[in-house]
Amino acid sequence: MRSDQIKKGPDRAPARAMLRATGMDDEQIYQPIIAVVNTWSDVTPCNIHLRELAEHVKAGIRAAGGTPVEFGSIVVTDGISMGSEGMKCSLMSREMVADSIELVTRGHCLDGVVALVGCDKTIPAGAMALARLDIPGLVIYGGSIMPGEHKGIPITIQDVFEAVGAYAAGKIDDAELAEVEKHACPGAGACGGQFTANTMALALTTLGLSPMGVNDIPAQHPDKAKAVYACGQRVVEQIREGLSAREMISIDSLRNAATVTTATAGSTNSVLHLLAIAREAGVEFNIDEFDKISRRTPIIGDLKPAGRFMAPDMFEAGGTPLVIDRLRKAGLVKDTATVTGKSLFEECAGFDEKPGQEVIVDFDRALASRGGFGILYGNLAPEGCVAKLAGHGEFSFSGPARVFENEESAFEAVQNRNIKSGDVIVIRNEGPSGGPGMREMLAVTAALAGQGLDDTVALMTDGRFSGASFGFVVGHVAPEAAKGGPIGLLRNGDRITIDVDRQRLETDADLESRRPGWQPPAPAYASGALAKYAFLVSSASEGAITSFPHSATEPSTNE
Repeated sequence: MRSDQIKKGPDRAPARAMLRATGMDDEQIYQPIIAVVNTWSDVTPCNIHLRELAEHVKAGIRAAGGTPVEFGSIVVTDGISMGSEGMKCSLMSREMVADSIELVTRGHCLDGVVALVGCDKTIPAGAMALARLDIPGLVIYGGSIMPGEHKGIPITIQDVFEAVGAYAAGKIDDAELAEVEKHACPGAGACGGQFTANTMALALTTLGLSPMGVNDIPAQHPDKAKAVYACGQRVVEQIREGLSAREMISIDSLRNAATVTTATAGSTNSVLHLLAIAREAGVEFNIDEFDKISRRTPIIGDLKPAGRFMAPDMFEAGGTPLVIDRLRKAGLVKDTATVTGKSLFEECAGFDEKPGQEVIVDFDRALASRGGFGILYGNLAPEGCVAKLAGHGEFSFSGPARVFENEESAFEAVQNRNIKSGDVIVIRNEGPSGGPGMREMLAVTAALAGQGLDDTVALMTDGRFSGASFGFVVGHVAPEAAKGGPIGLLRNGDRITIDVDRQRLETDADLESRRPGWQPPAPAYASGALAKYAFLVSSASEGAITSFPHSATEPSTNE
């Protein structure tokens, strides 16, 4: 075992003495020692219940003959930080969570890892760490929040953001806004639509790093505790079998994960996160895969933000097995390995589909003929960008640029009713390095939706979008403005054309004539974690990672 390095032989007596001080006896010391890395926090409903779930995971590990040791990591919650300086820390937190899992595991020579995650960036972070370490382990998602209710209608946090726009437009008053705010989030769990958390929970199950069905179970469902207990048991079995993380992460499993996200019109953040996981695992996988997959994969998930239903509805309908089975029958996914030791298709066999469910439809009733993503290039995005296609039926847009140097100024213009139908809003200096942190533009897109402008304007940015965003939006524009990208050369009135079918994001303005006068913006932070991140982070087209990714030929650290 890896942990033999700290516990076997006469010279390890001091380490054993320290372990005994924590309450371990001989049996516990010489069993597999397994990290339970918990992203618990009481600042957000997404993670507030993870402390309790961790106890069930640890009980499962003990029952199977392992010794759990719990560590804490961090979470930066998108829903609270959205639209503020705090949102600069969200994507960066993904790197810090992955790094912390690596450090506690390497630092104590542990035999396996269970990453207990909730809010958006903690989920891919757990997968990135497992891919980097390549040891036995799995990721457990704490589960979705249940829907709130307002005037007899189910609502989510998305509705609160849109209510802000409706309030600015004079469509609702203070009392109505307060009622939506008070009833949208009824308890523990991550945001309930097919936003980033639920998109990535689905992706990680399909990727094989989370046991089938566990991530589907809502946060406060009575079956959650039993399911995570079984996960604790399973990680001990993995250690005995020698089943490590990179055995699950292949080009086929990554394509499967991209397929389920686009088939359910999931978050464009999945592009960043799957790229990052692939790079940690040393698998060649690039952004063009998402366009190819999206073009051949219809949308079959009628899920918010563009659809009607929420993650708990999908769980009741049949969950992840139902989605994968639909795609399997259409020949759109392949059979791959999973953390349970069974194959993906074996895990999906014999599932129960709720009679009459309308959440996941058949292909002959697909909600759109192609999936939710488009990868575009052109003289405004030489390294590529990501178009979100869910929530509107258009694949081309052309209009004059309305250029803003940051999210705040764009949001102010929207709230002041200064955006007109036909405009292409350009928000720059919000990229991975320039922001830093690649903030999500949900406050802007939701305000547009609240004012009824989401179908008549477009938005492009070197930042990114929340999974709750919809409308004609293009993000991850690379190179970003801070790195000299063409988006930094645009001026008000320049005509911009977005053409998804042609994969083009273009302007007819003479950008190169403006380049001699361009100066890079001063760094937003001169010291500290954000300055370090801005210096290290890669392009969005490479997953916006800060680590040195594995090469495909690099040996595993698994022993």
